[in-house]
Amino acid sequence: MEGSFVWYELMTTNTEAATRFYTDVIGWQAKPMGQTPTGGDYTTFSIPGYEMPTAGMLGLTQEMRDGGARPAWFGYVAVDDVDAKAALFADNGGTIHMPGTDIPDIGRFAMVADPHGAVIYLFRPNMPEGPLPDMPKETEQGAVGWTELYAGDGPEAFDFYATMFGWTKGEAMDMGEMGVYQLFAHDGKDIGGMMTKTPDMPAPAWGYYFCVDTLDAAADRVTAGGGAILNGPMEVPGGSWIVNCMDPQGAAFSLVAPKR
Repeated sequence: MEGSFVWYELMTTNTEAATRFYTDVIGWQAKPMGQTPTGGDYTTFSIPGYEMPTAGMLGLTQEMRDGGARPAWFGYVAVDDVDAKAALFADNGGTIHMPGTDIPDIGRFAMVADPHGAVIYLFRPNMPEGPLPDMPKETEQGAVGWTELYAGDGPEAFDFYATMFGWTKGEAMDMGEMGVYQLFAHDGKDIGGMMTKTPDMPAPAWGYYFCVDTLDAAADRVTAGGGAILNGPMEVPGGSWIVNCMDPQGAAFSLVAPKR
């Protein structure tokens, strides 16, 4: 499991509005889970027909906002030892933003950043034993179909994450003036890509692509719901279509579909 993305989380300033937006755009079902130990309300998002949720949403408290937290999506990567891996991040030029913290009956997590500042979570589950319920295919509507790093320096970032998680190189695609787009794999399967961020991108960051059935209709739902289209629609190698978006509270996300 180490090195695989296992959870995705939205931090936002308006959970009610974000719930309406994402359930409409992506088709998720939302389930309020009450307050977290830090005081923020938590909600899970699920694909209809599946017991296990796909993602979560945390309401930012005023204290969090005062500390600099802003609406954004974050990914959680599974590790065998959260504290040891966080220390490895720090020892290799990264930063520990939140040290290892336990969530009762869920697991242990830490918030870290790579040497250029892109933030990610480390997670070790501690859930009841037993077989996991069926999980959706990565191409099914509502699933997370792709992860992407807009790095401070693409080649340096790959070397860093290869050390952290054992990721290996997939295909490298020359994008001309935009540089090289490097696929990365976990256990021999491509799970994402990384590239040096373009000058117009404010800071290095991770991005996440949510699957929808058809792209144009979903993009229309984004704008109708008060969000914005930042880039696209665009066809990518393999024939899928993508669009980069921003939700009404300012969190960036992307959509991917097999057809327009």
